Amino acid sequence: MRYLFEEYTLDTNLRELHRGAEIVSVTPQVFDLLEYLIRNRERLVSKDDLIIAIWNGRVVSDAALTTRLNAARSAIGDTGEKQHLIKTLPRKGFRFVGSVQEALRPAIGPVGSAAQNGDTTPGQVSAPRLSIVVLPFANIGNDPEQDYFVDGVTENLTTDLSRISGSFVIGRHTAFTYKGKAVDLKQVGRELNVRYVLEGSVQRGGDRLRVNVQLVDAETGNHLWAERFDKPVADLFDMQDEIVSRLAHTVSSRLVVAEARRAARSLSPDATDLIFQGRACSYKGTTLEHMAEARGFFERALAINHRSVGALVGVASVDVAAGAALLTDELRTFQQPKPLRSRRCHSPPTMQGPTSSWVSRLFLQTALPRGLLNASKH
Repeated sequence: MRYLFEEYTLDTNLRELHRGAEIVSVTPQVFDLLEYLIRNRERLVSKDDLIIAIWNGRVVSDAALTTRLNAARSAIGDTGEKQHLIKTLPRKGFRFVGSVQEALRPAIGPVGSAAQNGDTTPGQVSAPRLSIVVLPFANIGNDPEQDYFVDGVTENLTTDLSRISGSFVIGRHTAFTYKGKAVDLKQVGRELNVRYVLEGSVQRGGDRLRVNVQLVDAETGNHLWAERFDKPVADLFDMQDEIVSRLAHTVSSRLVVAEARRAARSLSPDATDLIFQGRACSYKGTTLEHMAEARGFFERALAINHRSVGALVGVASVDVAAGAALLTDELRTFQQPKPLRSRRCHSPPTMQGPTSSWVSRLFLQTALPRGLLNASKH
């Protein structure tokens, strides 16, 4: 099993910790500690749990445990002050709180199969879903005073994208090893084991700033999306925040759409594939047809995994959006002249047909304010 988080990979078969393409040296006990915390990341791990699992129940001092935890944090770029990956809850326990993707190692094929196919490249684990690296943006014009602004866009965008639920974003330290280099994006994808690469450039001309950005499929090299932002130069930090916010929002939705397209080609989609397809449908608009289609994908995901949080949230978001749309229509109805209002209340157009029947039931039972329901009786 390989656990992927930030720019790190913990390979339990090889018992190796990697940061990008580099091996991070750790002691066997620290490796075991990391593996145990990551494997049990869905719950709080007590001190006794660690002692039993790592030290086989032997008596261990608090100082020894703290030393191993500090070493584990140091190996993955964390500290006791930040605790952004390994969190300590005083007198309660410890928990790995980073976003983790799991990937199985490929099975070893028959001897000679690669040679027979003319392929001498070792098999590679499929890149995780929503895996991306933000390459350092190019500073067009090489203005040294603009370097900090350009690097800040890259760093902040990396941070914002890492907040996407289920994403696997390569950390800035690894990404910046490609700064200033002419790179083959497909090769970058193979080296970092990511599906997508985001690259861009910043150019200043007089009192205007231009940012170009492209989202690329690292497996095929195809451009999935490109955009250009032109802004008058004002407060640089405010500009940086605005540009990063717009980029992060747009890129996150484009990634979901790209994953949905991949899922649509799958002969046996899993729950996550169906969730991506449902989310992509919801991005098309808030018409009842689109919401019903999205809900269908989320319901199929729940049929596969009834405890899927993503699918449950998807169903809830669709129901809320549908209820809000119906509420807006009902409010317009009550604002009509009385004869017209009475006629429309008995058969509103938005509540007809099988597509919206579930919306109508849900809305009338839960979403329509009690005051409106009472008003409809008079």
